Amino acid sequence: MIDNYPIKILFIPIYAVFRTATEPLTVIQVEYRIEEKLTMATSYENKATDINGNTSKRLSEEESRQVAEDARQDAWTSESFIKEIFGGSFDIKILSSVPPAKPFSEDFDKFYAQMKIFLETEVDSNRIDREGQYPPEVITKLAEMGAMGMKIPKKYGGLGFTLSEYGKIMELLGSQDSNVLALLSAHQSIGIPNPLMHFGTDAQKEKYLPQVAQGMITAFALTEGEVGSDPANLSTTLSRTPEGDFILNGEKLWCTNGTIAGLYVVMARHEDTKKISAVIVERGWQGVEVVTRCHFMGMRALENGVIRFTNVRIPKDNLLWKEGKGLKLALVTLNTGRLSIPNGVVGGGRRLTQIVRAWGAKRYQWGSVIGKHEAVAHMISDITTTSFAIESMAYLCNRMADEGTRDIRLEAAVAKLWTTEEGWKMVDTTLQIRGGRGFETADSLINRGEAGVGIERMLRDFRINLIFEGSSEIMHLFIAREALDKHLSKAWDLVNPKSSWGTRIKAVPKVIKFYAWWYPSRWWGLSTFFKYHSYGSLGQHLRKSERFARRLSRSIFHQMVLNGPKLEKKQATLFRAVDIGADLFALSAAIIHANDQLKLNKSDAKAQTRLADLFARKMLRRIQSKFNDLGSNDDIQKVKLSRAILEGEYKFMEHGVTLDKEIEFMEFGRP
Repeated sequence: MIDNYPIKILFIPIYAVFRTATEPLTVIQVEYRIEEKLTMATSYENKATDINGNTSKRLSEEESRQVAEDARQDAWTSESFIKEIFGGSFDIKILSSVPPAKPFSEDFDKFYAQMKIFLETEVDSNRIDREGQYPPEVITKLAEMGAMGMKIPKKYGGLGFTLSEYGKIMELLGSQDSNVLALLSAHQSIGIPNPLMHFGTDAQKEKYLPQVAQGMITAFALTEGEVGSDPANLSTTLSRTPEGDFILNGEKLWCTNGTIAGLYVVMARHEDTKKISAVIVERGWQGVEVVTRCHFMGMRALENGVIRFTNVRIPKDNLLWKEGKGLKLALVTLNTGRLSIPNGVVGGGRRLTQIVRAWGAKRYQWGSVIGKHEAVAHMISDITTTSFAIESMAYLCNRMADEGTRDIRLEAAVAKLWTTEEGWKMVDTTLQIRGGRGFETADSLINRGEAGVGIERMLRDFRINLIFEGSSEIMHLFIAREALDKHLSKAWDLVNPKSSWGTRIKAVPKVIKFYAWWYPSRWWGLSTFFKYHSYGSLGQHLRKSERFARRLSRSIFHQMVLNGPKLEKKQATLFRAVDIGADLFALSAAIIHANDQLKLNKSDAKAQTRLADLFARKMLRRIQSKFNDLGSNDDIQKVKLSRAILEGEYKFMEHGVTLDKEIEFMEFGRP
């Protein structure tokens, strides 16, 4: 069945080939950022000034792009649902064939029960927030429980939990205390345990993993004052000694757990080769200094700070993986490491669902409980269905990670992006439902005799999730680059700006051959009705999703044709395409989860089906709206206005404000 569009549009591939041959499409600029504060790089100055006033040459846009491109995983050795979506193939079997989660181990069940009791009886989250620090007894108890070694194999003294089991602990922590969650997740996801288990030598594992399992806290150090989204400009250096060891010099910013860590994974650039490597650094070595602790609007107990390394001698045996593989190590590690955030959001979503259910059923206004008023009813419904989708997505990603046979780099990135964006909306909506009580602190509520439900604290704590381990903007760019990989892999010789004319001409037949089949096939779909018959009433949503997937791939291709090399600058367009793919994944995960419950004859399976149905309906409408925005938007006008604002043309909009000299020092601080 052919979609109802003009047949003439089928000639677009021919036009595309000749346009790209004469005006090649460059690679999407992807600026990677692995640590907390991930902001879009906007400065194009040739020189950078650090906090000490020293100037250094900043790498060009092309050089920075090449560093990022070299760091990405360019090979696809196994299947990926989201990769196929961007290619126009809605292969639901990739998700439906994921094996069910294995039953949790007896050791895990005991640990989970112990952690739950510990959180309920010994962790005062309001106190932690109020005082802005972890009580020593809390850290001691976590170490005694073995919480620092949840993901470490038992042979090294750890608990040896699967990712699904570890995710359930993150979920439990996320339901109560984001500070403790951040402490454990930063330690195990981007600290020593994860990269060491993936890339460490046997000697490194035997030396450090038992220490970590016994309670030593670890941290990851990448961020610098001049290095935000662009690690190509890393200034921390490694020089070589005659013996083959390294001398580390530099300063790292926003290092989570850094102020209390015993071990660091540090990213630094070799002075001779300019390559970036990862090294293991011990806190007790001479030259390692905690300069200051940073404080934030939320997660007030976070032991995050500035760490300085002055002539620190690093044994050559402490090089992680291979020289020059530092950024790739971080990216590979985060493929599963960043899943701790969606798992935490699951717990937060469950807590928010509990709050709006209880408050909506008790709070009377205008002669009825507020939950029965349509405006609030919509809010409660949206929170509950979204929470179900977040849970579905996180659990599915955990299972895929445990199985280990699928490439989940895109699934993990989308899960992090989608769950944090939607989770933030849920917290904001819950605060609105609670009204003034949502804005009031838990301590204040308790002082005047009401229940200390800390929505205000949850709002502050939750906001960092959109920045941690890849900001929403960086996740969009990362996913967009991979979304174009099918096209770039088929037509790279043609679109590569460095290709000779001879190379481009030779590539034309191959490109024409691919698109002559691929493009028309993105317009029709056969026998989709019976394809999703096993999903019952939910199948109708999957049929629409398949049509949307084909439309998405066509839309991406059309944008490539229409914009040529300018597409890499069309971030709003790329972001919409990524959001459509993310919504399709969320919808699919929710339906898969509900359908699995039906197969298992769970008592609440029908209720979960209703949640999945309503969520899918909402997503399909939202996806249609995003498609509309792809064709009709104000992107050009907004960019022009922004540039005029930056140039000072609209300074009149700042008239009447008080004098704030601090604004003049925003970039790096005082001279």
